[in-house]
Amino acid sequence: MKLKIKITGPKVHDVGYRYFLMSMAMSIRIKMFEAHNTVSDEMDEVLVFVDGDEQVVNAFRALVETKRPVHSEVSNIVFDDFEGEIMRIGEYAQFCSTFQLNKAIPVLLDISDDLKEMKGDMKAVRRITEATFEEIKGMREDIQPGYARQMQADVRAIKGRLGMQ
Repeated sequence: MKLKIKITGPKVHDVGYRYFLMSMAMSIRIKMFEAHNTVSDEMDEVLVFVDGDEQVVNAFRALVETKRPVHSEVSNIVFDDFEGEIMRIGEYAQFCSTFQLNKAIPVLLDISDDLKEMKGDMKAVRRITEATFEEIKGMREDIQPGYARQMQADVRAIKGRLGMQ
């Protein structure tokens, strides 16, 4: 039995709907499955195609009617018979993996570039921090001997005023 399912709504894209449906199809052992994001009449939709034993396809239909991804908003679900070709679910899973990798590669390259830039920035910060530490250490060494002499002179002056010498 072949079935075409059209799921429409304001939030059926970018919520993992196709992967959600594929997981349900795999869980009930549907062998032929595919799902695609499309837009019609200004409304987002997910088109789903399944093929299998009538009992299994009907079980999938019941799942589609009752279960949805957490962040989805569905307005309508329409079920129709279908006559065309449908991918094997394993091939569809490979298609999805390739599609997601294709989206991820530019993002990963940007992250790599950002990390290289940050690494260079961190080296500069480390050099400045080390130089500042050395400068402070030198200032402390310069101040300590003079500070101790001044402190002793101040104590002597206070004692003198108090008549304690």
